[in-house]
Amino acid sequence: MFFYPYDYYYLILVVPALFISLWAQLKVKSTFNRYEQVYARQGITAAQAARRILDQNGLYGVRIEMTGGKLTDHYDPRTNVIRLSQSVYNSPSVAALGVAAHEAGHAVQYGVNYFPIKIRNGLVPITNICSSLSIPLVIIGFLMSARPLVIAGILLFAAVAVFQIVTLPVEFNASRRAIAVLGESGMLDEGELQGAKRVLSAAAMTYVAALLVSLAQLLRLVLLANRRNRD
Repeated sequence: MFFYPYDYYYLILVVPALFISLWAQLKVKSTFNRYEQVYARQGITAAQAARRILDQNGLYGVRIEMTGGKLTDHYDPRTNVIRLSQSVYNSPSVAALGVAAHEAGHAVQYGVNYFPIKIRNGLVPITNICSSLSIPLVIIGFLMSARPLVIAGILLFAAVAVFQIVTLPVEFNASRRAIAVLGESGMLDEGELQGAKRVLSAAAMTYVAALLVSLAQLLRLVLLANRRNRD
C-alpha cells in the first residue's frame, strides 16, 4: 500500500486493523488445529457429512471433490462443486465436519435462492474491477493533483467494502445452517457441536477483520483526499 508524505492515517487506522486481521487468521488456524484432533463419535467423514446435507436438500447434482492445501475449502457455484481440502475431505474430526457442513450450507443457499448470496454473486465481477482499479486511480490522482480521479478511486474502493459487508450475512447464515443440520441429524453430539461452532466462529472473524481493514483503508483515503484538497 502506498504512503503519502506524513501519512499518519496509515499508522493510526490501517495498522491496527491489519493486526486484528492477522490475529483472526492465527485464531482460525489454531482453533481448527485444536478440533482437528477431536474425532466425532459417529465416525462419519467430512465428505460423507457434506453429501448427506446435500442429499437431504435435494442437491444430488452438487459434486464433492478433494483439493490441495489446508483451509482451502470452498463451494464453486459455477461448476456446482464443493471442494474440500486434503486435511478435511476424509477426516472424521469435529473441525472437518464443521467446515464441510459450512460449504454445503453455501450450496443450499444457492439451491433455495437465498437472496443475500444472489446479491453477492452479482457483485463479484463489479468488485473484481473495482478492486483492480481503485488504488491505481487514487495514486495517479494524487500524483497528477487530479481530484476527480482520486474521488473515482475512493468510490471504487467503497464498492469493495460494500461487497465485504454483503458477504458477512452469507457466511454467518452458512455457518448457522451447518451447526443446525449437524446437530439435528445427530452427526455431532452436543459437546462436539460446541467445537464445530468455535471453528466456524473463528472462521467468520476473518471476514469481519477483512471488512475492518477495508473500512480503515477507505477512511484513510477519504482523510488523505480532504487534506490534499485543503493543501
